Amino acid sequence: MRTSLKAILCVLCLLPFAKEVQAQENYYVEEQRTFYGGIVAGVNFTQIDGDDFKGYDKIGANFGGKVYAQLDAHLAASMEILYSQKGSRSIHPQEAEPGVVITDYRVDLNYAEVPILLNYFDKRKSHFGGGFSYSQLAGSAERITTTPASATSGINFENYPFKKVDINIVLAGDLHLYKGLFLDVRFQYSLFPIRTSVPTKFSRGEQFSNMWVVRLMYLFK
Repeated sequence: MRTSLKAILCVLCLLPFAKEVQAQENYYVEEQRTFYGGIVAGVNFTQIDGDDFKGYDKIGANFGGKVYAQLDAHLAASMEILYSQKGSRSIHPQEAEPGVVITDYRVDLNYAEVPILLNYFDKRKSHFGGGFSYSQLAGSAERITTTPASATSGINFENYPFKKVDINIVLAGDLHLYKGLFLDVRFQYSLFPIRTSVPTKFSRGEQFSNMWVVRLMYLFK
């Protein structure tokens, strides 16, 4: 009887530890630490406001690393280092002026980007936030095809360069899916024009980057 009672008491004493181990194995419980990070990868859906083409038809890559700094139980700052492709693309012919139709137009902009955000976390680890991003232009390409072709014969796009720096306002939401996996959706818009000198026959005087981002994020324990 005494042996059985001792065994029961031992089991009761071990139950809290067993529950803790089970929680660690079956549910994503993040350690209480100041810094933690992970990787992100997804796609940009972009357009350039000011080029007279509507729609987020240019699709580009968005990937890199992300680190959080926990400020309190529900608040954390974050910083990312990304490779991000932006730009514009036409998918339908469009009349630029009487007798001139743009049959193909594409802008490819490649950036090294550093977003810095302030994030609010709920009890499920989902979070939303806002901030700014600094982007440094690494490369650009632009092409246009018209009917008749002679309409663009005098245009040299090297005379209309994009600015080397693009600063965006960023609004983001991250849905906690499973353990360290999150779905990240964000909206970004240029605070300043990415180009002010443009071929006015085919676009307006100033251009701004406008995009939605859809990514998966994995945070390491």
